[in-house]
Amino acid sequence: MNRILIVEDEPDIAMALRDDLEADGYSVEVVTDGDTAVSRGRETGWDLILLDVMLPRRDGYDVCRDLRRARVTTPVIMLTARAQEAEKILGLELGADDYVTKPFSPRELRARVKAVLRRTTPPASDVYAFDGIEVDFARAEVRREGTAIEVTPIEFRLLATFIRRRGRVLTREQLLDEAWERGVHVTDRAVDAHIVNLRRKIELDPGAPRHIVSVRGIGYRFDG
Repeated sequence: MNRILIVEDEPDIAMALRDDLEADGYSVEVVTDGDTAVSRGRETGWDLILLDVMLPRRDGYDVCRDLRRARVTTPVIMLTARAQEAEKILGLELGADDYVTKPFSPRELRARVKAVLRRTTPPASDVYAFDGIEVDFARAEVRREGTAIEVTPIEFRLLATFIRRRGRVLTREQLLDEAWERGVHVTDRAVDAHIVNLRRKIELDPGAPRHIVSVRGIGYRFDG
């Protein structure tokens, strides 16, 4: 479970961020001022810091600068109502990994969080095997008993998402966030259609799937 430190002094925003990210499976802690952010941010074990710019005691730019000077390499996404290009560039030059301007949609923020974590978190293993199937993440390849199975890029990203979060129920919206490019409009039916095709390729009996299981009224779960 990825651990995220939220640095946000507006209670409503902090609560909304925490609830949304916890619902998506992250472990979250909230702090509300720059001094505490530097102290907690220096501790090990964080996978990501969501850092508001406008903070009491010390602003987000100072926090980011101090963390990087202390050789803290935890990825940082800065959150701010400031939309000027110069301020965005400043945050990136100080060591932020991404920059999100308020107001933002929960789905956009989740996508940014996942993108940063994908770039900075090495896979536990290059190959995951189940029921005669091998998923090779380094080669973006799926094999059955050593023979390659032809899958589309979206099907591979769906399968990789299921494997990374195996055992957890994923909604269609969560799968959209992971498998499709940002800005592409896709309906829930398209998600279902791709999963049907994926089942045909990896399930021994696609009509009674053992691995990509439907959870009525919610979404899908991968049992591997």
